[in-house]
Amino acid sequence: MKYLVRDKIFAIGDDYWIEDEQGRHAFLVDGKAMRLRDTLELKDPGGKVLITLRQKMFSLRDAMTIERDERPLASIRRKRLSLLRNHYRVTLVEGTELDVSGRILDREFTVEYDGELLAHISRQWFHVRETYAVNVVREDADAALLVAVAVCVIRMAERERED
Repeated sequence: MKYLVRDKIFAIGDDYWIEDEQGRHAFLVDGKAMRLRDTLELKDPGGKVLITLRQKMFSLRDAMTIERDERPLASIRRKRLSLLRNHYRVTLVEGTELDVSGRILDREFTVEYDGELLAHISRQWFHVRETYAVNVVREDADAALLVAVAVCVIRMAERERED
C-alpha cells in the first residue's frame, strides 16, 4: 500500500494529510505548536491519535521517541553518516530493531527488519517534486508506524542539515 506525502511539512503547528493510493485521507499529521519540545501526532481520519512523535530532551545525540497510547513504542537515533547515505536505527521497546538507510533528504530510502524490506520511501513515482510515497511492502506491517518512521527520520535529517 502506498501513502502519498506532500512535502510542505516540518513547520511546527502545520497540519497536513497523508493520502492512500486512491486519494483518500489515511493519516493526519498534526504539528503541535507551543510545546517545549518538537511534537507531532499521527491521527486517523476520525481524529484518533495513533502515534505521537517527540523530540528527546537532553539527548547527547539527536533522537526522537515514538509513542502509542501514551506509552513508549520506539526510539529513533542516527546510526551513522556517510557522504551518500544516512542511517538511522529504530529500536522498538521489546528490543526489535529496524534499519533505515538511504538518501533521506532526497526522499529515497528503505526501512528494513533483519534484511527484509518493510517499506520503500521514494519520489520516483511522482512528477511533482514536493510529493513522495511511503510504500508499505508487507501486508502485515504496521502502516502507521512505518509512516511515522518516515516522517520522523526526514524531520531529523532536515534538522541536522540546518545545524
